Formats: sequence, structure tokens, C-alpha cells
Amino acid sequence: MKLTPIHTAIFKETSDLPAFIQKFIPTVAEKTILAVSSKIVALWKGNTVPYESVVQKETLIKQHSQAALQTPLAWLTIKDGMVMTNAGIDESNAGGKLILLSDCYACADELCRALKQAWHVKELGLVITDSMILPLRAGVIAAAVGYAGFQGVKDLRGKEDLFGKKLKTTLVDAADSLAAAAALMMGEADEQCPLCIIENAPVVFTEHTNRDEIKYPVENDLYTPLLQAVNLIQQEK
Repeated sequence: MKLTPIHTAIFKETSDLPAFIQKFIPTVAEKTILAVSSKIVALWKGNTVPYESVVQKETLIKQHSQAALQTPLAWLTIKDGMVMTNAGIDESNAGGKLILLSDCYACADELCRALKQAWHVKELGLVITDSMILPLRAGVIAAAVGYAGFQGVKDLRGKEDLFGKKLKTTLVDAADSLAAAAALMMGEADEQCPLCIIENAPVVFTEHTNRDEIKYPVENDLYTPLLQAVNLIQQEK
């Protein structure tokens, strides 16, 4: 798999994102996946508000979460089936504004279709990345807050391991793996690389994406007992 980060100009709010991408990536090969920062997707849709106060930000976090728990560092929230900080609301590199997460699956689908047409390709993937923190791990990685054009989960149940034992529960989270790999190349500070081309990714390309395939049932999730212990998922029942 080959990853190529793309250095761009600063994206201006409500600008034409497909045209912006084409300016810096004139063409791609079939079966390419493009990683796009959630920040420029939100700016594309004008999904921002001027920052006013901590109280305003906390109110927005609660409004945009299915569940929210205040911690010493940030709000731990559940949004669209994902655990994330601050419901994805960000003020870094925002020029005095709060940037809110858009409907990233709808945006990924719209952007993927526009770029397919512009680049004259039939099979194209699009993954929207956002920073995440893993439990008990230092630093941030990235996850897919939306994607289109490929299967985000690889189901290995029923396949055999090296010694012939059939796998019973193994699913591979391809979407988040691609997002994490791309974000490592894109950076988190002033790199100005909101795009990353991913080639030769081991995924299945599709015309339609099931946005629920990556969501795992609360009752079966490994972290459910921990989240219940801090009352984070009581609203999810």
C-alpha cells in the first residue's frame, strides 16, 4: 500500500471542495482511496460558528452528542455510534471559530461521486479522517468519521488461521485503519496536508456504502462494561 500526502493551499470556508481537490490532484488511478480531513469537509459545508465562550462550546458538545461525560481533559462523548472527544467539535486551526462535524457519510458519498466524474474513474474510495484518542494510549491517531466507495469492514469469520482453526469473531476495521495510516502522513499541526492518496489498499470497492456496517452493537462491545461504569452509555439503552 502506498500513501502520498498532498500539500495544499489553505482551504477557505464554503469554497468548492471538489474543485480544490482537483487543483492539487489532477488525476488518480482506478481503485485509489482519497483521505480527506474532516476539517475541510466541515468548512466546505460552512459548518462553523464563531467561538464565544467555554459555556457555548460545552452546550454545543451536549447538543451534538448522544451521550456526554465531562472529564478533566475534555468531554467524552458518543456521536453517530462512535466514542470521541467533544463530539468532534474543534477549535484548532479554526481562526477563532468552532468547527462542527458534518454528516460525514453523506459528505463522503457526495464528494466521492463528484471526484469519480471529474477524474473519470469507476472505482474510487473516499475516507474522511478525524483525530481520536485510544484508551490508555498517549497521543492521537485518526479514525474514519465517514467513508464511501469501499467496504469499511472485512469479515473474516469462517476463514481459517495458519493452523486450520476457524475464526469465529474476527472483523477487520479497514476504514479506521486507512484513516489512521493516512493521518500519520497528513499530520496534526501546521503541515497543511489535508489530503492523502492511498493506492493499492486491500479493500473491496463498492458503488453503495453501508454506513451501519462499522457500528458495533452496544450489548456486544468490549468496552460496554467500562462505559456503563461511568454512566456514559445510559442514554444509549
